[in-house]
Amino acid sequence: MNRTERLYALVEELRAAAPRPRTVGWLASRYGVSRRTVQRDLQALMETGVPVRMEAGRTGGWFIDRETALPPINLTAAEALAVAAALAGAEQSTPFSAAGPAAMRKLAAALGESAAEEVRALTDRIHVLPARTAPGVLPVIEQAVARQRVVWIRYADSAERESEREVEPGGLLTASGSWYLIGWCRSRRAGRGFRLDRVLAAELRDEPCPAREMPALDHDLAQRVRRADTLRSLSRERGTK
Repeated sequence: MNRTERLYALVEELRAAAPRPRTVGWLASRYGVSRRTVQRDLQALMETGVPVRMEAGRTGGWFIDRETALPPINLTAAEALAVAAALAGAEQSTPFSAAGPAAMRKLAAALGESAAEEVRALTDRIHVLPARTAPGVLPVIEQAVARQRVVWIRYADSAERESEREVEPGGLLTASGSWYLIGWCRSRRAGRGFRLDRVLAAELRDEPCPAREMPALDHDLAQRVRRADTLRSLSRERGTK
């Protein structure tokens, strides 16, 4: 068993035993390695964000917090490459992408050596030029959508006219390389789409908002995006003739 396989096995053993702890000595005997090696492996798992914890005392040991860990997922090689490509292609301005590097490390650790090497080789060939978003905006938008909280934004439209809005978020939409916050704009009393790279500032409110259906909120925006995509496609077709 190589180190990658042992790290994965340690996580599975601790998850299966939870909430009972396992001692370093027990784990060392289980996997035929030294106590120092097990201690180093457990420390490495903690550093990569795996919810591994240590409980001191005579009946203590190492355990994993089941409430903060997902159950094991068995991926085929093709599925692992699809996940790896999606993670590698997520630029810094993509919502919820901050956890991507840690997820990539865990994915590689869960794969066999040959599959992990194939994943690493693929991600080395994927390069993304990130779009610009104002500092601190993206985490606020992520929380507003995930927690269904009202968000205040300062927004610049395509003519660079600035306005302040309170928005009840419905969700996120990506189209033509841009990300949009779709929500109910209290100022306009209508559904609106706000391009994230035009949001200049954002603050999360404590006020919860009602759940709103995305199709009702993004209908106009979706129509504009489809028209723009159609025009671009026609332009490309004319250029190739």
